[in-house]
Amino acid sequence: MKVFLRNGKLLTLMLGHLTVDSYVGVIPVLYPILIGRFRLSLATVGLVSLAYSGTAAISQPLFGVIADRYGTRLTGVALAWTALTFALIGFVQSFPLLLAIACASGLGSGAFHPFGALDVRALLPAWRRSFGMSVYVTAGTVGVALGPLIGIALFGALGVRGTGVLIIPGVVTGAYLLWRMRSSVPQVARRGAAGVAGQAIPVFALAMVIGVMMSRSWTVNVFQSFTPTWYAQMGYGPSFYGPLATTLVLASAVGTVGCGSLADRFGRRTVILATLVLSAPAVLLYTLFPGPWAFLSAILIGVLAASTAPLMLLMAQQLMAARAGLASGLVMGLGFVTGALGVPINGAIADHIGLQKSLMTHVILVLATIAIAWFLPREDEMERIAASQREVPAAVTP
Repeated sequence: MKVFLRNGKLLTLMLGHLTVDSYVGVIPVLYPILIGRFRLSLATVGLVSLAYSGTAAISQPLFGVIADRYGTRLTGVALAWTALTFALIGFVQSFPLLLAIACASGLGSGAFHPFGALDVRALLPAWRRSFGMSVYVTAGTVGVALGPLIGIALFGALGVRGTGVLIIPGVVTGAYLLWRMRSSVPQVARRGAAGVAGQAIPVFALAMVIGVMMSRSWTVNVFQSFTPTWYAQMGYGPSFYGPLATTLVLASAVGTVGCGSLADRFGRRTVILATLVLSAPAVLLYTLFPGPWAFLSAILIGVLAASTAPLMLLMAQQLMAARAGLASGLVMGLGFVTGALGVPINGAIADHIGLQKSLMTHVILVLATIAIAWFLPREDEMERIAASQREVPAAVTP
């Protein structure tokens, strides 16, 4: 850990990741306000998350290709753009315009994530990449966890127009990121088109990785998004469901670091399968026993459901070593879009059967995902796949 903490550039990227993902954490706290302001249903208010996260997801593969070809010089700009556009959300007067602003803000997040992932991959030693990437991803998770607390404080004091204050952290951090990384702009690995075309992509293995990522993102997004609304419906106040939402996300931060360390020792596939098996009872406990006990079950869901994302990101990068930027964009983008689509889907289900039962349906999703995860490549298979590809420099170099 000390090695990573002494890496100034990695710490800067972690700060940027924390900042950009904090905006995602603010969105669920906006739901109760937006429902009253625009008279929305649960399914309709979920479109805000879909607009933001969906745009971020769809654009990530494109930005991954751009990063592979031109480098990651615009990481700080992407963060500043996210802040500038998100700050406008509290000032719009119509719901369609609100969705348009959310899309614009999501575009900045879509650019930041593949850029940042490539920067971090280049800074990490190969023997510690699972742990190192987990530490980096944890910074984003902490940002999501801080989002509800920031939102509750700002909206309690300033109302919905408190989003205007959120321009400050994104612009300041984005500018610092540009300055801090100026002396080591990542260089693009040059290779001919024939060399790239000659790389055989293990489609089935990649599809399994993406499938697990999509399922996990769906579960995580739905529970993070609807926990405040569910508890507001049951009569709890922000002082209860705000810390509960934060507990859920912070637990995933702890789990991310722990799973990264375990994966370096026992293998990524083993860790992913173990977390899936344990997720089903965790979801049941959280949905069947609401109230103060939910803080304990929220820790379980956070630790188990969100902690394996960096492992799947690294698996995708290894399966597509010559196009690591595109791999990052694919696995994160498709994971994001599924999580974004999952919110209005579960919202529509909740409109018919209630939020509690809607959340409970994720037990079925977890069981189906276990079957998919069984076909994830083992560590020795990953090494053989990597060896079968022509060795080229990473897409970026520190």
